[in-house]
Amino acid sequence: MDFFHSIVLGIIQGLTEFLPISSSGHISIAGNVLGWGDPGAAYTAVLQIGTELAVVLYFWRDIWTIGSGWVRGVFSKAARREPTWKQGWFIIIGSMPIVVVGLLFEDYIDNEFRNLWVIGTTLIVLGIALGLAERYARKVKPIEDLTLKHAILYGAAQALAVIPGVSRSGATITMGLALGYERAAATRYAFLLAIPAVVGAGIYKLKDIPGGDNAYGAVPTIIGTVVAFVVGLAVIHWLLKWVSTHSYAPFVAYRITLGAIVLILLATGVITSAA
Repeated sequence: MDFFHSIVLGIIQGLTEFLPISSSGHISIAGNVLGWGDPGAAYTAVLQIGTELAVVLYFWRDIWTIGSGWVRGVFSKAARREPTWKQGWFIIIGSMPIVVVGLLFEDYIDNEFRNLWVIGTTLIVLGIALGLAERYARKVKPIEDLTLKHAILYGAAQALAVIPGVSRSGATITMGLALGYERAAATRYAFLLAIPAVVGAGIYKLKDIPGGDNAYGAVPTIIGTVVAFVVGLAVIHWLLKWVSTHSYAPFVAYRITLGAIVLILLATGVITSAA
């Protein structure tokens, strides 16, 4: 059954990673509701490598342009005047907060933060924050207007995603909207900013797969990661088209509704939180 469970969780990961609704929160909830238990922080982190590889494939031109431009800037003063030099630094700087927070609170991330009470609450709280940003932010700035201050704020928002239920994309998109960036710009930058952090976390957690904080073995985990990659690639394509003409309001309603259902089920004893 490990293979079946891993395929289902891979589908959930691919469907939810890029939507502002928390993939890690959904995986924890699904594992509990379906009676499979929490698959573990290591399994979740490695599964996310699949969806981030989908980002790399989809945005490979952007990644190559920014990466090569940054490298040129290391050796050329003239290249440092190009936008790609600044963009490269913004992604590096924006990735630092979640690295620091992840290392400092690793034990909490693996255990206490995976409590369903926490997940239900963060789904609601961040849903309200996204709703406020969607409703009141100006949403007019292109990503080219990004400043160092805003890059740091983006990174700080992403760092909140160490708590399941927050949503990495949800937190960074909310911050982007609140800072006045266009929906498409905020979403696109959130995807790019996540690459170093998610891939780094997944690689770091590989050591725990063979018998550590992982409910499944290495082969089921690989299969789930491949499934997450395929599904995630389709979701990226759909979401970027969606945000160009639609608001994030449906996701706000979904987050708040799901969070409330989780808390009600916990309060009535229908489900319990193992963490």
